[in-house]
Amino acid sequence: MRPGPGRFVVFEGGDGAGKTTQVRRLCAWLEEQGHEVVRTFEPGDTPAGQLIRRLVLDPAWGEIAPRTEALLYAADKAQHLYEVVRPALARGAVVVCDRYVDSMIAYQGAGRVLDSAEIEQVARWATEDLRPDLTVLLDVDHLAAVSLKADKDRVEAAGDAFHARAREHFLELATKHPAAYLVLDARASRDDLADQIRQRVRGLLSVPSTKMEA
Repeated sequence: MRPGPGRFVVFEGGDGAGKTTQVRRLCAWLEEQGHEVVRTFEPGDTPAGQLIRRLVLDPAWGEIAPRTEALLYAADKAQHLYEVVRPALARGAVVVCDRYVDSMIAYQGAGRVLDSAEIEQVARWATEDLRPDLTVLLDVDHLAAVSLKADKDRVEAAGDAFHARAREHFLELATKHPAAYLVLDARASRDDLADQIRQRVRGLLSVPSTKMEA
């Protein structure tokens, strides 16, 4: 069984989709409802993860082999689950995370043109196959988001084809397990998006957690 009575909500999608805004709004609403909320993110929300984040995102470090990049992301996830996510779930908190396993599969797998099934196997191993109760996928056209940014990190600067492959794979992952996802058009108003997310999460909190690890 999962490590406790908490709930695990993940936000996924391309850069510039508005995940940060919706994560903040959901966390504020959950706190208003009286829940303990742990707002977190990947990569980088542990001391070790901060070092990994600089390695994988800062172009100043030079080129990193795709397999090296994937293993670094996996290491960040393993430490993040150990240090942040699992303890919070064990005490009954609602964990709201900006990016998780799907990002690694979409970016380091499809984006870097590695075998997505192999990347998923590594990611699932690193996270002990802990699955979110809900994944909110904010779908956005990369040409209307990442390509317009001036100061890009290593992933943001990977090119249009990279981001197109990642976006397609995010949607494929959601299609395979529709009950576990809420797919929203990121172009909708912030208020409409927040309302739809709250409605889905409200239902999630009203039933006992029975999520199993595969």
